[in-house]
Amino acid sequence: MNRKIAHIALVVKDYDEAIDFYVHKLHFKVIEDTIINEKKRWVLIAPSTDSAFSLLLAKADGEVQASHIGNQTGGRVFLFLNTENFDRDYQNLLDQKIRIVREPKEEPYGIVCVFKDLYGNLWDLIEPK
Repeated sequence: MNRKIAHIALVVKDYDEAIDFYVHKLHFKVIEDTIINEKKRWVLIAPSTDSAFSLLLAKADGEVQASHIGNQTGGRVFLFLNTENFDRDYQNLLDQKIRIVREPKEEPYGIVCVFKDLYGNLWDLIEPK
């Protein structure tokens, strides 16, 4: 049996504003955007079209879900974006005025910085060694 995690749900306030941020600021690709009903869409985004893993943008449904937008992990780094060119991608974060929470630092596993997405979720940008 070949099993893998294919998607993880990221609770968002609005599909289109989330797509705009991830596509235009982080240069992700929309893998799928299918309307399920008048309130729900199946929206998959990934850093590239050949990525084995994607984020499912899930619009919050109700107050409880909305209260977790931007804080699905209680303030811990939630998502990890690997790159082969840290300098390029870090400069893009600066150019896009994306909030840097921790400046770049050399770690045993590579160079890393922490940034916030449009909702406040914490991401690591990592160029592995």
